[in-house]
Amino acid sequence: MVKLPRYNSPTTQVVLVSFVCFATVGMYGALNNLGAGGTQNIVLSDITNAVLYTCFALFALVSGSINNILGPRLTLFIGSFGYLLYVVGLWVYQTRGIQWFLILTGAILGLGAAMLWSAQGAVMMSYPLEKDKGRMFSVFWVIFNAGGLMGGLIALGIDLKQGALSATATTTYVAFMIVMGVGIAACWTLLPPGRVVRNDGTIVKIQSFANPKDEVRGLWNTLKEPQILLLVPLFFFSNYFYSYQSALAVAIFDATTRAVNGVVKSTGQIVGAIIIGILLDVVPVKRRRNRGLIGVATATAFICVAYGWGLAYQLRFTRATEPSPKINYADAAFGEPIALLVFYDVADAMYQGVAYWIMGALSADAFVLARYAGLYKALQSAGSAVAYGVDAVKTPLLNELLSGWICLLFSLAPAFYVAANLHDTNLQAENAVHVGDTIIGSDGREHVAGEKDLDKDTHAHVVVDTVDAASDKY
Repeated sequence: MVKLPRYNSPTTQVVLVSFVCFATVGMYGALNNLGAGGTQNIVLSDITNAVLYTCFALFALVSGSINNILGPRLTLFIGSFGYLLYVVGLWVYQTRGIQWFLILTGAILGLGAAMLWSAQGAVMMSYPLEKDKGRMFSVFWVIFNAGGLMGGLIALGIDLKQGALSATATTTYVAFMIVMGVGIAACWTLLPPGRVVRNDGTIVKIQSFANPKDEVRGLWNTLKEPQILLLVPLFFFSNYFYSYQSALAVAIFDATTRAVNGVVKSTGQIVGAIIIGILLDVVPVKRRRNRGLIGVATATAFICVAYGWGLAYQLRFTRATEPSPKINYADAAFGEPIALLVFYDVADAMYQGVAYWIMGALSADAFVLARYAGLYKALQSAGSAVAYGVDAVKTPLLNELLSGWICLLFSLAPAFYVAANLHDTNLQAENAVHVGDTIIGSDGREHVAGEKDLDKDTHAHVVVDTVDAASDKY
C-alpha cells in the first residue's frame, strides 16, 4: 500500500501550493492558448500584456516583503484573485466590448502574480529539508505544468470542434472561473509554517514579527548580496527565450497544430523537471556544491544541444520565407519541429530548476527566500518584456535565437561560480532556535519557545526547532 505523506509535511504543503498554481496560472495559460488571450484582438492583447508584465516586474520587487508581513497563505490568496479577475475582464470584453476594464484587470493581475509567485517560492524553497529541495521543485513543476497540459487540451478541443480558435464562449469563461475559484479556496488548506513538520522532526518556527521597516532594510540587504548580484543575469534571462519559441511556432504551424504544440510542450517541462530534481537531490554525491555543479553543467549541456539543433533548423527559413502552407500535425514535416520545441522545454525546466535550487541553497530563512523569489520574478518579467519588445519589431528569427542562446550561456557562467561556493548547510549559520530556548515574542518580551508558538500564523522570522515528527498535535 502506498503511504501518503502527512498533511503537515512539506511535501503535502508544496502539493497544495502546486494545485493553487495549477488552477490559477494554469487556466490563465489555457486562455492564452485560445488566441490573443481568448479575445482574438492582437493589439488589445499586446497592450494588456505590456501593462501586466510592467506591473508584475515592478511590484515583484516588494512582493517578497509583503509575503513576509502577511504570511504565505494570505499572500497566495490575494495574489490568486488577480487571475480570476482577469478572466472576468476577458468575459466582459467578449460580451460588452469594454477594453479599458480588461487593461485594468491586466494591471491587477500583474500585482497579484507578483504576490502569488513570491508566496509560492517561499513555500517551495523554505519548507523542505535541504536535501529535498530539488525534488520539491520537481513536484511543483510537474503539477503546475499539468495545468498547462490541461489548458492545451481545452484549446485543442475547441479548435477541433470549431475548426478554428474563434471568440471564446461564455460557458468556457464560466468553466475557467469555476476552476480558478476552487484553486483560490484551496489557499486556505495551507497550514501556517509553524505547523509544518519535516521528516527529521524540525519545524518552521516563529521568532519575531516582521514589520515594514525591517522589510525595507532586508530587501536592501538582499539587493547588495554578492551571490544575488551574480545571479541577476540568471534571473533576467530565465524567460527571455519564450518570445522566440512562440514566434517560431506561429511561423511554422497552423492554428490546430499550435494547439497540439500547447499540449505536447508541457510534457517536455515535466520530463525536464523530473530529471533535474533527481540530479540535484538523488544522485549519490555528498557535497551540495558538487550537486549544484552537476545541475548547472547538465542544464548547460541540454541548452547547447537544443539551441544547436534549433540553429540548424532555423537556417532553413526566415520571417520572409516561412513555410507555406504551414505545417499541420498530420504532415510528415511535423516530427522534427515538435521534437525540437519539446527539447527546448526540457532544457527550460532544467534551467528553472537550477535557479530555484541555487536560491534555496543560499539560505534556509523563509523571509530571505521570499525576497529572493520576488526579485527572481521581477527580473524575469523585465527580461520577458524586453524579449517580446524585440520580437514585436520583427527582429529576424535567427538573430532572436542566437541572442537567446548567448544570453543563456552568459547567465549560467556566474551561476556556476555561485554553485561552486555553496555551503553544505545553512542551518547552523542562521542561528536556529529550539524548543526551550529564550526568544523575543511579538510583544517584545522574552519567553521560552514552546508549543504555544505553533498556533501563530507566519508573520514572523523563520527559524528551526526540533519536535517529534510523529506527534498528532501538530
